[in-house]
Amino acid sequence: MRQSLRALAALLAYPTDDLLEALPEVRAALSADPVLRPALPALDELADHLKDADLLDLQEEYVGTFDRTRSLCLNLFEHVHGDSRERGPAMVELLGHYVAAGLEPATGELPDHLPLLLEHAAVTGDATLLGAAAPVLDLLHGRLVARGSAWAGALDAALRAAGRAPGTVPAQPEPEQTPEALDREWAEAPVVFGPGADPAAECGPEVMAARLRAARRSPNPNPRRPVVRHVAAIQG
Repeated sequence: MRQSLRALAALLAYPTDDLLEALPEVRAALSADPVLRPALPALDELADHLKDADLLDLQEEYVGTFDRTRSLCLNLFEHVHGDSRERGPAMVELLGHYVAAGLEPATGELPDHLPLLLEHAAVTGDATLLGAAAPVLDLLHGRLVARGSAWAGALDAALRAAGRAPGTVPAQPEPEQTPEALDREWAEAPVVFGPGADPAAECGPEVMAARLRAARRSPNPNPRRPVVRHVAAIQG
């Protein structure tokens, strides 16, 4: 079990009292992982921000950042296929990877939710799926840095865990968040990465790692803390 990635998943989940109480353990797990060392200063800033802020303010900030801003959505397939018809089959593929590893998402989040990919890598020791998402993680990191968001540190660390350093994807400015701009944004083609604008070229080897695709956006706007359970434990 790679506890640092579970700790990172917790930092990227919807803030709760449980998370705030566990911050000392979270920080210890992160600091013990040499891969994440370059991101530790930014992770410490995020942990301090969570520790010092009021919980309701944190929850409002989280929702405003990740749930109400499409360009910062933590459902990673959003940035690859948008609302295209390929999203449904891709979600099934990704869920199949979880089940094949003996894991099952135990939250209301979609399988492409970043904290779930982090927990999958933590439990299985396989960061292939996370590495496939690196171009999207880099894009999100750049946009969070531009906003001055404390959560940028968590995306920095996720990139390190994926085997990439920040800054390999050219920075792309966020669309202006006016009602008219939002309408245009939702109507635009999804962002793709790699040569020839082929999402399969950058977003992963093999099956899911060859395609990051997602189902329709979740009708539940309130994120929940991600948990990955062993299938055997559920059946027992």
